Amino acid sequence: MHTIEVVLAMLVAVVASGYLVRVLPFSLPLPLVQIGLGAVIAGVFTRGHALEPEVFFLLFLPPLLFLDGWRIPKQGLFRDKGAILELAFGLVVFTVIGAGLLIHWLIPVMPLAVCFALAAIVSPTDPVAVGAIASKAPIPKRLMHILEGESLLNDASGLVCFRFAVAAVMTGTFSLATASLTFVWVAVAGLAVGVAVTLGVSTFQRWLWRRFGEEPGAAMLVNLLIPFAAYLLAEEIHASGILAAVAAGIAMSYVELTGRVSGSMRVQRAGVWNMLQFSFNGIMFVLLGEQLPGIVERATTTMNESGHQSAWWLLVYVVVINLALITLRLLWVWLSLRWNLLRARRRGLERGEAPNWRIVVATSVAGVRGAITLAGVLTLPLFLPDGSAFPARDLVIFLAASV
Repeated sequence: MHTIEVVLAMLVAVVASGYLVRVLPFSLPLPLVQIGLGAVIAGVFTRGHALEPEVFFLLFLPPLLFLDGWRIPKQGLFRDKGAILELAFGLVVFTVIGAGLLIHWLIPVMPLAVCFALAAIVSPTDPVAVGAIASKAPIPKRLMHILEGESLLNDASGLVCFRFAVAAVMTGTFSLATASLTFVWVAVAGLAVGVAVTLGVSTFQRWLWRRFGEEPGAAMLVNLLIPFAAYLLAEEIHASGILAAVAAGIAMSYVELTGRVSGSMRVQRAGVWNMLQFSFNGIMFVLLGEQLPGIVERATTTMNESGHQSAWWLLVYVVVINLALITLRLLWVWLSLRWNLLRARRRGLERGEAPNWRIVVATSVAGVRGAITLAGVLTLPLFLPDGSAFPARDLVIFLAASV
């Protein structure tokens, strides 16, 4: 009963947060309100409620990634695919290496593989967070499409890098050649599984509708189960369930464009998925709030082991990591822009004029992190194979949440 009560309390907290941000006389970001309510729940129930990492991963990530893939603007995605891929894959690897080495230098007590795991989980941007902040600024539409496309694809690349880093911590070994070959397999197979699941389920569902008629409730439930089916099937063949969920969402958007789904069904789906997105994002931040007091306490203990006795060093870590992420992104965007302009001049496709510097800066500071980073970092294993605690787990969660 205790678990059921905590789950119901979390759902009530998510509902309350939606109204509180409107009622409060001053402006507060919704995630901060949800974290605060989570801390209140932890105080009432005397302890935070931690889910098993694998259960957390399976429960929250597939539907959120599926929805990102479903709703991302496809025209902008394919038109600017070069710039998007450079940001979504090249920048992620650049961030993992650069930020990982910096974090290890800053916090020597944190093993290098754990530093790379932290850098990997803070490397992907979040489409919901990017969209929410960009809605208040006059950002050019094409740049917005690039940022949205990047935030969709770098979820997958960042989470895959995160899993490789965690595997290195768990096994104590890492081979670049093996990791590269494995990455090709998990990426290609994961994308194929996601597309196949969506097309297969949609085709079978249309056949059922033609023969026996449409059942809205069952069709809605099938739609909700598709990302979980794609994720689990991909994981079963040791491919990337993350990429499978993204690919399933992209394929679903093309299934919708065929016009074989009724308008009323599409309206109902949109309402259900909006509710699910709001609930899952909210629950993740409420969960963080529930665990935050214990996380801060244990993070401070880890920090003391590094030789920094003052709690203010936690703030120093957060500021340095954030500045490093912005600097690495600015450097990558500038180098990427120089490279693309050079290629354009050689091909004679355009005059190769550089865009306004404000566009470069806007792209650099638009790397907003959100729910995907939080969902990923909370899946860190609790223990190593030998039974010892995962090194600096709470410090990693605290730093990722602060970013």
